Amino acid sequence: MVSVYEEGTDTDRIFQALSNGTRRDILKRVMTDDICVSALAKRYPMSFAAVQKHVAVLESAGLVGKSAKGREQLVRGDVGTVEAVKDLLEELEELWRSRLERFEDVLNETKG
Repeated sequence: MVSVYEEGTDTDRIFQALSNGTRRDILKRVMTDDICVSALAKRYPMSFAAVQKHVAVLESAGLVGKSAKGREQLVRGDVGTVEAVKDLLEELEELWRSRLERFEDVLNETKG
């Protein structure tokens, strides 16, 4: 169940997008409700254009999508992509736990 690492994959874009605190906060906000970009921009001490760029990074990673509602662009979180990230992290945790179990077995062998 070990995935092959390929540089430049969607996974790289997702984790790069998630590496920024503002983008993580935007993602949290749009996971519960669709929010227009202008309303998001009012919540941060940065320009509208800067918030738009953060949303664009999240969108290119597949973490959010945008839809038009009149003149506004609504941003919504993509649950499928978030679930894929969760699955990858659970896979890594499983590998780590397996390693710890093997380590525990070696320790028990040396005791006996």
